[in-house]
Amino acid sequence: MTEDRITEQASAEPDAKASSPMGELIRYCLIGVTGASLDAVLFWLMTRAGVYYQIANFISVTCGIVNNFFLNAFFNFKTKNRLLRRFCSFYAIGMLGWGVSALLLWLFIEKWEFQPLTSKLAIIFIVTALQFTLNKTFTFARKRS
Repeated sequence: MTEDRITEQASAEPDAKASSPMGELIRYCLIGVTGASLDAVLFWLMTRAGVYYQIANFISVTCGIVNNFFLNAFFNFKTKNRLLRRFCSFYAIGMLGWGVSALLLWLFIEKWEFQPLTSKLAIIFIVTALQFTLNKTFTFARKRS
């Protein structure tokens, strides 16, 4: 292998030993707080403005997903390659999370008569655990040598 090829490979993927899974989870959760805060604030603002809660949920979740993708890609998993593919994977997993949250919101609000914001905040924890597992496994998986 040439020196250029070795350098290219080294810069394409971070060293698998550079981050521990626990460190990644902690950073994922901290980044998730920024996305969840953005999500919750936008949801609250839109529902207060009279936007139907499911539409507000879709818009606020999408904004949180985009925020979290870029922060995770650059600061947590430190990936710079295949960003479009990774974004599509992250967004698809985010939309799965949105589907789960939409169903749970419907149950909490329509069936169990909880307040929308209280329901939203409780559901964020459930969806975060699901999304971290899927994103770690698929979106930001490291190549095995």
